[in-house]
Amino acid sequence: MALLTPLLAFLYHLPQVYKWLLKPYYVASFFMAVAFVAIRKTPGVCDHLETQREDGNSCDFDWREVEILMFLSAIVMMKNRRAITVEQHVGNIILFSKVANVILFFRLDVRLGLLYLTLCIVFLMTCKPPLYMGPEYIKYFSDKTIDDELQRDGRVTWIVEFFANWSPECQSFASVYFGKVDIGRYGEGGKELMRRPQVDKKGRAVSWSFTEENIIREFNLNELYQKSKKLSRSREKPTPAQGEEPESKKDK
Repeated sequence: MALLTPLLAFLYHLPQVYKWLLKPYYVASFFMAVAFVAIRKTPGVCDHLETQREDGNSCDFDWREVEILMFLSAIVMMKNRRAITVEQHVGNIILFSKVANVILFFRLDVRLGLLYLTLCIVFLMTCKPPLYMGPEYIKYFSDKTIDDELQRDGRVTWIVEFFANWSPECQSFASVYFGKVDIGRYGEGGKELMRRPQVDKKGRAVSWSFTEENIIREFNLNELYQKSKKLSRSREKPTPAQGEEPESKKDK
């Protein structure tokens, strides 16, 4: 069930995912990610490339190129094990594909390597990935509205992300939290009780994944849910009307 739920959610939002992936940033990133494979496999172009294959076929990968591509696949699989959103999965594939392309182009021809590296740097400096524009069930608070919301109903527990709008990492958690506060605009004077991920003595973040299971466990959401149910039941119990005795006293 843990695997089926996200799969069904992904299929449900698939049309919106396609629309998001067709943004110019991702279209350009896709062509840059497959640039080496395209050049190596395109007839008329690959014929003029050098190769270390024994049969001299310059339109096929040599053993070193296969090793690099296999290593790329292993790295992407390891990184995507901790990815949460579609953005993170796609971002990992694009990033490490470009790194592999740089290595492959430099190995093939230094001039091609320099050209591809320059394109990557220019692309990185001039283009930014589009923000998450898919379906989200998130309420955005300010420093005043969050206090009003918390006091409005004590039975409701909010999971709120205090994020920085300039941080891509914060943007990628859009589908994890129910409420968000931009600390760049609204400063908060609260006291920190717990930090996830934790920071070790050297100031480095300890590895921790923002998965549904981890959030439920670390924030004791099951316990909060049970308390909320008990509180709701106690409030729903009817109270005797003014001037009317309870049924137990009437029977006596």
